Amino acid sequence: MKSKFLVLALFFAQLATAQSYQKVHKKALLIDSHNDILSKVMEREFVIDQDLTGKTHSDLNRLKKGGLDMQFFSVWSDGNQKNPYKYAMRQMDTLDAVIKRNPDKIVKVKNSKELLKAVKQHKIAAMIGVEGGHQIEDDLKKLDTFFQRGTRYMTLTWNNSTHWASSAADETKPGYQQPKGLNELGKKIVQHMNQLGMMIDISHVGEQTFWDVINLSTKPVIASHSSVYNICKHRRNLNDEQIKAIAKNGGVAQINFYPLFLDSTAEIKFDALLNNHKEEFASLMKTGLSEYVAGDILVKKYSNEIEPLRPPLSLLIKHIEYIINLVGVDYVGIGSDFDGIEFTPQQMDDVTSYPLITKALLQKGYSKKNIYKIMGGNMLRVLKANEQK
Repeated sequence: MKSKFLVLALFFAQLATAQSYQKVHKKALLIDSHNDILSKVMEREFVIDQDLTGKTHSDLNRLKKGGLDMQFFSVWSDGNQKNPYKYAMRQMDTLDAVIKRNPDKIVKVKNSKELLKAVKQHKIAAMIGVEGGHQIEDDLKKLDTFFQRGTRYMTLTWNNSTHWASSAADETKPGYQQPKGLNELGKKIVQHMNQLGMMIDISHVGEQTFWDVINLSTKPVIASHSSVYNICKHRRNLNDEQIKAIAKNGGVAQINFYPLFLDSTAEIKFDALLNNHKEEFASLMKTGLSEYVAGDILVKKYSNEIEPLRPPLSLLIKHIEYIINLVGVDYVGIGSDFDGIEFTPQQMDDVTSYPLITKALLQKGYSKKNIYKIMGGNMLRVLKANEQK
């Protein structure tokens, strides 16, 4: 009889915990600073407002189901893209078309006031983050056009350097000969972004570019989708001095969910998997797909081989906690990189999984107030600070 009462007690305790984290998650303002669904649907000819379960990490209804309040939709192309500005505008057109078809579900917002209004109306607030400064084609007027169309941050480089800023991929490349950091045009672009109220994103940039930005920017910066170098030594991650500098600047580091940026063993294992299927990978590439979409297709096809590569959710939480322990709870947030990554940590299968982060933080003993900061409050603060003239 005692064992039956114990089982019942455990059941009701678990039920109470489930209800508790769902309530906390629903009340939190959830802002994800990086999602690549726009480029994914353009390459695969998908439609965001249809059910894409099993095909993508995201679609409109699943974003809502995951409790998302505000999404920065990434506009991306690699350094080989012809006419990158034109390609970026097509992605923005795609988002505008989705919004036009679904005015009751999603709305483009231009500032924090409009964002909070959309949340009160139970709509997803949409902003744009341009991933890769090469897309402005060295033209400040094109940067202005991006801002007018709803771009509220720009990642200064992607893996490719621009003419005016060096990337992490290039700065860490053996024998890299070009000047590191920002040149005069790069400094003008940073200053112009400050004037516009467009957040400067230092994810993907090289260390010298990072420090040039920190020393120049008059507004708080963001790392829209990076993780912690001291846990996973990848060039895309932030070292302790960079994290401290972001905190001193008043910015925020948004943690990336990509296993290769979370687990130091994942990249070697993933490269080995791709090598095992290199002929199939090359065949997909010949059809005109990007290497990321080709990799995504292989991951879905060989999901049984991917499963052992997926780190536990606890490792993602560890990256969040590392920043909290280093500089405080006010300087960390969520930048998932959903649909820009081939696979995810365990349990974080798609955008409906966000509540599990809230649950894990509650189980760690974090207060509701601090969870609200992590899930979106810190990002909102930085957005507001950049809006100030």
